[in-house]
Amino acid sequence: MRRGERTLTARELGGPKQRQILEILLLQLGTPVSKDRLIELLWGDRRPAAALQNLESYISVLRRGLQPGAGRSGPLRTANGGYVLDGAAVDLDLRRFELAVERARRRRPDEAYALWCEALERASAPLLENELRCEWAELQRELHAARVLEARVSAAECALELRRHREAVQHARAALVEDLLQERAWTVLVLGLEGSGRPVEGLQAYEQCRRTLDHELGCAPSAALQASYARMLRATAATGNELGRALTALLVLHGQLGDPDWMPGARAPLARQEAASVLQEFLGRSLSTAA
Repeated sequence: MRRGERTLTARELGGPKQRQILEILLLQLGTPVSKDRLIELLWGDRRPAAALQNLESYISVLRRGLQPGAGRSGPLRTANGGYVLDGAAVDLDLRRFELAVERARRRRPDEAYALWCEALERASAPLLENELRCEWAELQRELHAARVLEARVSAAECALELRRHREAVQHARAALVEDLLQERAWTVLVLGLEGSGRPVEGLQAYEQCRRTLDHELGCAPSAALQASYARMLRATAATGNELGRALTALLVLHGQLGDPDWMPGARAPLARQEAASVLQEFLGRSLSTAA
């Protein structure tokens, strides 16, 4: 934390309880938190007999560190039987994140994308990453992580809409690191890989998505993902290389290439007997290489 040009040390802010009070007030920036609520968060069911006196002592230490010489007239103020940090006097990355998200939701994609990226930059570090594992901090971490994930997925969708496929793929992959069951992120990843001309990677991503959703949720990918999968299969099959011929054979055997005009400019599909032979040869070579 900084006061003007100076970075405040943990010693200047006091011990763990003072730091926790500061964090609670920062999370409620501009909103008073009652003394009873602070005591409940700090001690839970194990509040000491002198909890109120201890709280007031901690506040005095914090004021000396945050606003030396200002007494009660600095950013940390007494209000409504509790304490509040003046939002106008505190510059907080968490608040900048929230404002950027609010603005992004109201803008057109070409304006919103920069705001989504700004929000994610403000949320680059985990919330309260150095705090003790207390219940209120864990809850705030979970809530913030969910908001960051939503912003990341929204950024991916926005980038895809703007045809910024490489960035869409990056945002989608980052979202899936946080939650493998986020189907919106899978959709952006697969469509982004397709749009950037990387059908083989797109096919691999689709298969991972299919397996994950089936194993964890017992459901199949969306119609949009299945349509993308079919397009990429056909595009890869039309290349004429070894993998393309193997995919063509697979499509023939599954009855998906019954029409000789299945793709303008493509060679006519294989006969089923030839398809089986092509696929068998391809699998034989692949297994031989793997061995």
